Amino acid sequence: MKTILYLLFLSMASIAMGQNNITGIVTDAETGEGLPFVNIYFPQLEKGTTTDFDGNFNIENLPSGSYSLVYSFVGYGTKSMNLVIPTTDTISLTLSSSAIEMEAVIISTPFHKLQSDNVMKLERQTIKELKASGAVTLGEGISNIAGVEGVSTGLGITKPVIRGLSSNRVLVYTQGVRLENQQFGDEHGLGLSDAGVESVEVIKGPASLLYGSDALGGVLYINPEKFAHQNSSNADFGGTYFTNTQGYSTNAGYKASGEAFKVLFRGSVTEHADYNTADYRVTNTRFKEQDFKAGLGYQSTNFKTDFRYNVNHSKIGIPEGIGEQSTNKTPLLPYQELTNHIFSSRSTVFFNNSKLEFNLGYIYNNRNEFEDEHDHDHDHDHEEDHDEHEDEHHDEEHETLHPALQMKLKTANYDVKYHLPILGKFETIVGVQGMNQVNTNYGEEELIPNAVTNDFGILAMSHIHFEKFDIQLGARYDNRWLQIDNNINKTFNSFNGAFGVKTNLTENITARLNLATGFRAPNLAELTSDGVHHGTNRYEIGNIDLNNEQNFQTDLALEFKSEHIEFFVNGFYNHVNDYIYLSPNGTSINNTPVYNYVQDNSALYGGEIGLHFHPHPLDWLHYESSFETVTGKLDSGDYLPLIPANSINNTIRVEFDYKEETNMYAFVKLKSVFSQDNVSTFETATGSYNLLSAGFGGNIKVFNNYLSIIISGTNLTDKTYVNHLSRLKPDGIFNMGRNFSLGLTYSL
Repeated sequence: MKTILYLLFLSMASIAMGQNNITGIVTDAETGEGLPFVNIYFPQLEKGTTTDFDGNFNIENLPSGSYSLVYSFVGYGTKSMNLVIPTTDTISLTLSSSAIEMEAVIISTPFHKLQSDNVMKLERQTIKELKASGAVTLGEGISNIAGVEGVSTGLGITKPVIRGLSSNRVLVYTQGVRLENQQFGDEHGLGLSDAGVESVEVIKGPASLLYGSDALGGVLYINPEKFAHQNSSNADFGGTYFTNTQGYSTNAGYKASGEAFKVLFRGSVTEHADYNTADYRVTNTRFKEQDFKAGLGYQSTNFKTDFRYNVNHSKIGIPEGIGEQSTNKTPLLPYQELTNHIFSSRSTVFFNNSKLEFNLGYIYNNRNEFEDEHDHDHDHDHEEDHDEHEDEHHDEEHETLHPALQMKLKTANYDVKYHLPILGKFETIVGVQGMNQVNTNYGEEELIPNAVTNDFGILAMSHIHFEKFDIQLGARYDNRWLQIDNNINKTFNSFNGAFGVKTNLTENITARLNLATGFRAPNLAELTSDGVHHGTNRYEIGNIDLNNEQNFQTDLALEFKSEHIEFFVNGFYNHVNDYIYLSPNGTSINNTPVYNYVQDNSALYGGEIGLHFHPHPLDWLHYESSFETVTGKLDSGDYLPLIPANSINNTIRVEFDYKEETNMYAFVKLKSVFSQDNVSTFETATGSYNLLSAGFGGNIKVFNNYLSIIISGTNLTDKTYVNHLSRLKPDGIFNMGRNFSLGLTYSL
């Protein structure tokens, strides 16, 4: 750690290195003509430009070293190259026309490469694509990504599930830092808004090597919107209306960048009433959310940094059955009131042929939960008054409430990585990561005790480039120390490694094989619970002697890609030792069933198959099909709970690109979900169903600015169904019925 801090201070003294400029031209590979409006971008430097009308470009103030240069344009295949700076040569680049969508740079992996260059197979979707599918919330949108589902409690609460693993087994990153907001709870959602989000990346499988404990099942990496291009500014505002909930979401943002400094601001407001099914509204699935994001950036030749802040405040109803039928948007009891503050700082210092990254984060999560039995004073005379006025406006009713449960979670984390100079075929990173977390109770009830958590990890990883294949390998050591109620100390540690190889078997076929171990330390609920968890109607008893969960996963991906056909098969086998789960012991306390946290070895296996066909000469026509399956079983033979049902997605999509930023699209999608009969003890099975959706939209020019239009419809047949990952399924409560949404965003 002292060595890294020394390098940091040394770097500050060496900022004034020589500035470098590059010039180049991008041409069409067939015609030789210059291509205008081509995006030129250095992902490691977060710096780029676009070509002029003749295809020429110029980028100034670049640090010395070897960097990946990515260049892309609509209707052409994305390409990348390694460029050694300084150079006095004019860079000549060519692009070939292609119906395949442009590739994006993957940020969640340490070497920031295109997906085609990555050793690990990842999934990535932009927030615009998720919204186009008709998703009401960010959590619902994420469940449309291959291999990802969501455990939902109504509409406002969704927890990501990656290949059958969720809660503390899936780590969420936002603004470049790990999100900590009491993920252990079944009814705790992301606590994030899709406003100000650019894209979502998913690492499917153990990512403990990159991120430490809690990444055993994978990582959900949420990328914030980028700053404006250098010496430019823009603003936008818009909103979306949803017919099913009579709800809306509005947001507005502004960003500007000069030669060195950058700023951005974005605010949003969201309100939804109870969602509707063909038979009834699901009482208390209503919620309200306000979100504000701000960013400040600075970039010079050898140093860049950005500071971001996000505050998210929400009131979310917790449904308990079918009752009041209304379109009121103020949550009934019981409900959550959550405030989440995220401060993050991401900085990079560039040396000659190496760089130092240091990311710092602070998350302050204030969780309040209100219940019926606390809606009174100590004077019993007020009970009669309450009965007489129970129909009064809910906001007035809630003013006198005190939270039954209030927890404040304060988390500080750091992530420091040093990218060593490239030695021949080797790119190498060494780093340290850590976290300090304090949980404090203030409410009348205590779900988990006051506790302090400290994490420390050290890692090393290399990417080795050979002529016909690439190898990525690494190792990591982690230590977690827990102090519970000032009298119990627990220590967990783990050593993990990963190995991956990517090779082109033929010109069109790529193979990826990844082997990785991962771990997860038991959370506070699993170690110390001793009471009723009202959200699940269980009396939960923890086990202070629980061990680490430790896993080993094998992941094999085969991909075929030609100009008009893409096909992939991705299979995995994930063995988890000492898997922690809740098991009923057959007794009850105060008429509430008792569940104990226990451990057993388990295995999860399955995968995804996908096809993308865009026939020649109809390059605007796309047919996409995918199949997802996962099975989870304990060594005892019992099935794991909350394993997603198998599903098939078939989509027909058309796209028309007229010129830069002007396009139109339309799609029809059929999602077929199989019945899920492989259930754990006391878990409810669910039947099969089909969901039909459709939509269209695009960008058009209005008053010399662009208006983005998104119109979509989901569950068009108003099918009554129960998703297997719905926490309302034991009561047979249906998921959301038919919904139409209209979204408009105007850019200034």
